[in-house]
Amino acid sequence: MLKSPAPEAREASHLFYLSSLRRPLIDRAEGIYMWTQDGRRFIDGSSGPMVANIGHSNRNVLDAMKRQMDRATFAYRLHFENEPAEELARQLAAKLPEGLDRIFFVSGGSEATESCVKLARQWAVATGQPSRWKVITRFPSYHGGTLGALAVTGDDALAETFAPMMQLMPTVPAPAAWRDRDNLSMEQRGTRYADMLEEKILAEGPQSVLAFILEPVGGAATAALVAPDSYYPRIREICNRYGILLIHDEVMSGAGRTGKFLGGDHWNCKPDIVALSKGLGSGYAPLGALAAPMRLVQPLLASGGFQHGHTYAGNPLACVAGLAVLGEMDRLGLIANAAVMGELLMAELKGLAKRFPFIADVRGKGLLTGAEMVADPDTLRPIEPAKKATQRLLDLAYERGLIIYGRKVKGGVDGDNFMVAPPMIVTAAQIGEIISIIGDALEVLAGELDLPVEG
Repeated sequence: MLKSPAPEAREASHLFYLSSLRRPLIDRAEGIYMWTQDGRRFIDGSSGPMVANIGHSNRNVLDAMKRQMDRATFAYRLHFENEPAEELARQLAAKLPEGLDRIFFVSGGSEATESCVKLARQWAVATGQPSRWKVITRFPSYHGGTLGALAVTGDDALAETFAPMMQLMPTVPAPAAWRDRDNLSMEQRGTRYADMLEEKILAEGPQSVLAFILEPVGGAATAALVAPDSYYPRIREICNRYGILLIHDEVMSGAGRTGKFLGGDHWNCKPDIVALSKGLGSGYAPLGALAAPMRLVQPLLASGGFQHGHTYAGNPLACVAGLAVLGEMDRLGLIANAAVMGELLMAELKGLAKRFPFIADVRGKGLLTGAEMVADPDTLRPIEPAKKATQRLLDLAYERGLIIYGRKVKGGVDGDNFMVAPPMIVTAAQIGEIISIIGDALEVLAGELDLPVEG
């Protein structure tokens, strides 16, 4: 086997997106595992950034891509239609809520969410509502890194540098109801957070508000935050009342990861527009999609078409990968497995929270789970940002051969979060191994930062 030099011994990288921390060179990946060129094995406990839903190096997907590579790897959508895109759109529409049957393919999550916003705006103009342009979002939230997607991302740390270059959108608080110290039930709290949307709509002026965008199950900004059940139907009701489009960002929570095809399906909450990516291509090819009903698409077509597009939209190779990924989900029963293994993973994480009471909350759906760490579980006082608790935990797990995911909201306002989201092929035994490593890492972290441990 080709041996790679130690990270510190390698010459400086020409890839400027790399931080000063060098990582080992990847050699191969299979299932939930990844190997480096120096022979180390890692468990991909986060599916990368929640991408590799069906696991790595699935032979059926690779064979389907190879067959397409032998035919055509690229065909521009303005010059040709292609069968993989047509078939993927058909199969995808069949898995989505009824009526969300018009699909527009893109290359990734940021493109998908920005496409949703642009579709909504063009629909408003085409239907005589040009005053509608504001897209209300939640704080914190994450919807992408392009300027358009970043404008609807509730994260000051990411947006402040670029604020003069874009139109930042109004925000409402993300429904972190578990933090609230009041006499309300969780159902009442869910309604109260939803009502904040109505208050914001009235403050902004209903005729200026175009859409509300949310992650049905939170992503990186909130570590799999789930609102109380009462939140979702109330949001739908409010959007209907004011003629506002509801956009679900399912880039991370979609494609089966939560135990249903869409995260919003857990509450039968039907959006007007959906963004998908990540697990849709499962890391085999850059792929994302917008899904909308014909009632939104038809006015655009009648007024000259969707004024939007990307070079790789509907790329035949990417769409073949997506088709094969959907096929493997069905063949292997992966959505059902995500539901069952997700219950086991959640129970194990809650067990860790009992052992390490500085884990103040465990949440999520299916195999999209997260946990939040605090310095004081009674007052929910956050760990001092200077201690970099999240990064230290990620490093401790990495040293032990496990990859998990985490990031800190600016200033530690929402604490230190980490996420566990292994591929949907994960087994009970593999979840046991993941939990064991996280437990060892938390033990070391608690000792280093003087955090409370039971018994």
